[in-house]
Amino acid sequence: MKKLYYTSNILLLLVLVLLGSCKKSESTEVKKEAKPKKTIEYKKPQSVSYKFEKTKEWLKTNEADSSKLKIAYALNRTDKANFAKMDSVIIPGDFTGDIVYYLPFPLHVSALEEVSKVIIFSYPAQAFAAYENGELVYTGPTNMGRKKDPTPTGLFFTNWKAEKTTSTFNDEWDLKWNFNIENKLGVGFHEYELPGYPASHSCLRLQENDAKYLYKFADEWILKDKENVKVKGTPVIVFGSYPFGEPKPWYALVKDPKALDISESDLETQIQPFIQKILENQKVRETEKQTASL
Repeated sequence: MKKLYYTSNILLLLVLVLLGSCKKSESTEVKKEAKPKKTIEYKKPQSVSYKFEKTKEWLKTNEADSSKLKIAYALNRTDKANFAKMDSVIIPGDFTGDIVYYLPFPLHVSALEEVSKVIIFSYPAQAFAAYENGELVYTGPTNMGRKKDPTPTGLFFTNWKAEKTTSTFNDEWDLKWNFNIENKLGVGFHEYELPGYPASHSCLRLQENDAKYLYKFADEWILKDKENVKVKGTPVIVFGSYPFGEPKPWYALVKDPKALDISESDLETQIQPFIQKILENQKVRETEKQTASL
């Protein structure tokens, strides 16, 4: 009887040890799954304030500082050539932060965590942002459609692209790093001069470096044949309206540094109606990619 008693106790201990090791491995697996996603670390400026400066006077002491110029161009939604033509410009009191802190988009959007890639354009802020799985990876200024030829809003998908193409409005206009988003209307984003306000014939104008980035960032469509699309490209969301006839929206930053801020909840309101369609196309693209790799 004693022998049987000891044997049963030993067996019970072994079962408890095995159960304990299983629970330990399970808890380890859970911890691994719950590990937070890595986020991009951006440098925040020590303070945030803005003021108006006479352009020529400001350039005298800052035209050799490329990092300051990049932020100043973005803030005024312009480029080098047009910046110099402006009488006065809006300038930050502190240039120590990364450009994301001088433009309005949130650094993280939870509603986009399942979306591998998306590009968002704000008409009122005249700025764009590229997100990967909810993380802001790139942002910059844009000049969109003028009042007479507004840029259409809503959900689009990138389709074909060309390093250089000719405008459908004027065959004398050469468009570099062009990525079309609406084939029938001929709307796309590309490099072109930025005068500092909506001036295009419905397209989304960009600085050269920004146009090159989005040209590489976005995916082209996959065609089934000459008439049918098999897989759409990268989703592009354009939202809002520009206050034509009123002062430039970014001028309001002088009185309120947060005047143009787009909160995460505000952006989610804009993108929520399109999430399902975006994820459906994303699934089709992933399936196509897997099939092609076999």
